[in-house]
Amino acid sequence: MKTIIAPTDFSPISLNAVDYAADMALCIGANLNILHVYSIPVTMTEGPLLSTYLDDIEEEVGIRLSAIKEQMLNRLQDKIIIHVEAKLGDVVTEIEQYSNRLKPYAVVMGTESADAVDRFFLGARSFKAMNELEWPLILVPADTKFKDIKKIGFACDFRDVNESVHAEEIKQLVKEFNAELHILYVRNEPSNPEAEWETEIELRRLRKMLGATSPTFHYLTHTNIEDAIIEFAEQNKLDLLIIIPKNHDFISRLFRHSHSRHMVLHAHIPIMTIHE
Repeated sequence: MKTIIAPTDFSPISLNAVDYAADMALCIGANLNILHVYSIPVTMTEGPLLSTYLDDIEEEVGIRLSAIKEQMLNRLQDKIIIHVEAKLGDVVTEIEQYSNRLKPYAVVMGTESADAVDRFFLGARSFKAMNELEWPLILVPADTKFKDIKKIGFACDFRDVNESVHAEEIKQLVKEFNAELHILYVRNEPSNPEAEWETEIELRRLRKMLGATSPTFHYLTHTNIEDAIIEFAEQNKLDLLIIIPKNHDFISRLFRHSHSRHMVLHAHIPIMTIHE
């Protein structure tokens, strides 16, 4: 049985992502596991109040998670199975360990508010999660609701595709939703014969790897790769954009640049990261 993990810190942004994850779980027949990770304040790492504090927070977290579960089951008319769990520790580490144990179809998390973005995506924890989490990660912009995924974009640099592209995962995703696959290649430098030849070789390999999905290839020229990708996603109304973060800089630029970040958040385009 497929499993989707939805971490939440109870903020509106993260709860919206839980809603998105629940609707996706219903669509593909998956279970939903809602995870909350809490920590101990530095001033309370030892002493007689620690035990009382932990008991109180565990009770409060349990009540809130149970309420979310009940709300989700009522909204979806008990059509999915929902598990809730709370963990004490570092957010990214606990998500990683939880994911490694459950081997999820995807981890779904929310983006936008300063707290949520800094905590999960744009700070050190963001890069740690993207480096260490072995499972597909879907980043859901604020207020974005799940709808049937019919148009999937895949941003590819046409380099080392045999090693970097998880063809089976992408094919499974396309088949799961009976979706169109649009492969984007952006060139931001003047072409040269050697580079063009290498690109052509990698293109042929990618066509062979993903041929069963009947992908449409799009060749774009733009001075800014990140902006080109997001503009294409918005203009073509993609329901999901797949990115393989080969290095920190790409994801950092994608979310930190004001124009790109504005488009990601306001075009309501969920982004899925799949590691090499």
